[in-house]
Amino acid sequence: MAAVTAGSGAGSGAAGSPEATGGSTGGGGWRRPHGPLQRYYGPSTAEAAEAAPDPTDINGPHFDPEVFMTKVRSECPLGQLLAREAALGREIRALDSDMQTLLYENYNKFISATDTIRKMKVDFRHMEAEMDDLAANMAAISASSARVSAALQDRHRRGAQLAGVQALLRKLQALVEVPGRLRRWAGTEPARALRCHARARAVLRHYRHLPSFRAIEDESHAIMAELAQRLRARLRCETLDPKELTECVEMLLQLEEPAEELSEEFLSQAGTRLEAELAALEAELPAADPSGTATTPPPPASDILDFVDRGSSAFVGTLCQLAGSYRALFGEDAGRLEPFAAALAARYFALLERRLALERGLGDTSLLVRALDRFHRRLRALLELLPAGADAAAELVARAARERVDRYLRALQTFFLGCLGDVRQALAAPRPPGKEGPGLPDLLATLAASVLGQLKAVLAYVQLFTARDVAFASLPYFKGEFCVTAVREGLVVAFVRWLCRTARGFADGPAERGAPAAPPALLLLLARLCLDYENSTISYILTLTDEQFPPQDSGPAVTPGPALCAEARAAAQRLLDHYVQVQGAAVAQMLRKSVETRDWLGTVEPRNVRAVMKRVVEDITAIDVQVGQLFEEGVRRAQSSDSSRRAFSVYSSSRAPGRYAPSYTPSAPMDTHLLSNIQKLFSERIDIFSPVEFNKVSVLTGIIKISLKTLLECVRLRTLGRFGLQQVQVDGHYLQLYLWRFASDERVVQGLLDEVAASAAHRCLDPVPMEHSVVELICERG
Repeated sequence: MAAVTAGSGAGSGAAGSPEATGGSTGGGGWRRPHGPLQRYYGPSTAEAAEAAPDPTDINGPHFDPEVFMTKVRSECPLGQLLAREAALGREIRALDSDMQTLLYENYNKFISATDTIRKMKVDFRHMEAEMDDLAANMAAISASSARVSAALQDRHRRGAQLAGVQALLRKLQALVEVPGRLRRWAGTEPARALRCHARARAVLRHYRHLPSFRAIEDESHAIMAELAQRLRARLRCETLDPKELTECVEMLLQLEEPAEELSEEFLSQAGTRLEAELAALEAELPAADPSGTATTPPPPASDILDFVDRGSSAFVGTLCQLAGSYRALFGEDAGRLEPFAAALAARYFALLERRLALERGLGDTSLLVRALDRFHRRLRALLELLPAGADAAAELVARAARERVDRYLRALQTFFLGCLGDVRQALAAPRPPGKEGPGLPDLLATLAASVLGQLKAVLAYVQLFTARDVAFASLPYFKGEFCVTAVREGLVVAFVRWLCRTARGFADGPAERGAPAAPPALLLLLARLCLDYENSTISYILTLTDEQFPPQDSGPAVTPGPALCAEARAAAQRLLDHYVQVQGAAVAQMLRKSVETRDWLGTVEPRNVRAVMKRVVEDITAIDVQVGQLFEEGVRRAQSSDSSRRAFSVYSSSRAPGRYAPSYTPSAPMDTHLLSNIQKLFSERIDIFSPVEFNKVSVLTGIIKISLKTLLECVRLRTLGRFGLQQVQVDGHYLQLYLWRFASDERVVQGLLDEVAASAAHRCLDPVPMEHSVVELICERG
């Protein structure tokens, strides 16, 4: 037990050594190490750094034999020491055997390597000898090359001297030949003569102190002076094109002619050429009328695109070419060029604006946009030379666009008036028996669809001005002001407001003498159209416009949609009120004539309802059908159960049909005027001309109120006899039987008819009413 304990302590003391890990086998013997390589190289650097220094670790870097032996002798028993000795002996013998095997296996390789090294040494000696020979040969070649190079340099120096002498002789020969060449080329090839003189001029000036060179120089100057005179004469020729003019001035500048005079002559000749181009363009335009009378000019011979093409290729191209030549000849000083070009460009803009004014019709908008786009693109080169003209060119394009938008507005107005004329013609056209014409809903749908379709087509045409492929669309005007001011406000909003004013004019404007009044059906149709605009069409049009022409955030203010809707509703209200007044006046006119043309004192006892009352009911029924085609029914007050059977009293209202009748006798007449006034105190006030609502019931109520009010006023001016009063009683009861169905409140009809009966009784000389049963019998028979 003591031996085992000692063995365990020895193993724990040698922790980290290969002998002390893994325990023992059998009787607790030592374990074989991990391998020879591990024992040879030792632990890794990381392991060595992490492990603490242990002098008893036989494989560690800090191994101390004395400490190890002392520890073993003190801790291990004798049996363990003997076992350890036997194990070490076996390991030593195994290592010797491994070493001998390794030596036997690599012996042939050692012998071969030795022979190879011996051969390489011999070859290296041969190479050293060859290198020595090669170095000797290279030295000999270098010496020969040095001699050859010296000889070549000497030869080159002599050749250069000879070439210099030959060049000098050629230059002298060329100088001698300069006058002859100048004389020969001055007439046919002046540019070549100038180049020849320019090459010889510096040399002649440098050696002019020599008599021979001075003579050559004088003769050359004389020839160049003659050439300058010929060029001056050619410069004054009016047939020079821009290229020839530039070449002529350039040669004169090379002859050292005064640049100030040449610039004036250049601009003069250029102006003549450009004036001719402008005159050719102006010849295509009709002459202005000196008398100032407004006459329609004849149509232009060519379209606007051809005119712009000719102006751009001829005038603008020539002006750009001449301006570029001027700057190339006379430098960047544009003191004379800018006013010269500005004056000509202003004349060209004026001609183009005159030509644009001839585009009176709408024609093909795409052609106009292409022409303006081409004008703007071709003008960019000119604007680089003349920046001040950019604003004028942009304003010209903007004016043309605004003018076309204005023409579209006038075209929309004309189109709407034409549609109204078609509607009026359809309403007034005679109808064959059994064949009905188009109804009001069809006419309204056709009118609204036609106007809206035309407006959408106009917006599509105008949108060509802001297309992405159009150059001038990038101008600030077309990005903001054109979309808002010209299109949204100047076209769409202006047209909607004009439409509302035009429709309202049928109700507000005084009719001219002899001019036919607007038919009531047209008033009703226009009222419905304006109401539809207020409900949906205006919102749709403004949304469509804002999508196609988006306004800028910082742009001008726009008219809000609710403001336009309010104008449309006001126009619809005025038209509908006027329709009620017109239809009410028509019915009232029949009633007024029927009252004024009858002898109410000498009339016979009534046996029938007068024909005019039947006509009134028929007309009211026709109006009810007409209004119902375009407007909703509306809301009526709850009707009483006996509305159609109400007793029409001469003396009382419907609330007390028989209250005062029993007390009436010829010998004790009642004060009917007092009864009427008492009745008014307890009845609602009826506003005859109050604004009507947008429904059928309200419209019919307004017409009935006007008609019955007229009947009331006419009866108040008549004097009636007994039978006259009874006829009024019969007529009133007949109207009561039928008119209450059309009114929003039957009490309105009842109240007005009661007032008519009361007024008739008040104006009657012998107020004896007819029995109610007899009245009903007559009305049922009628």
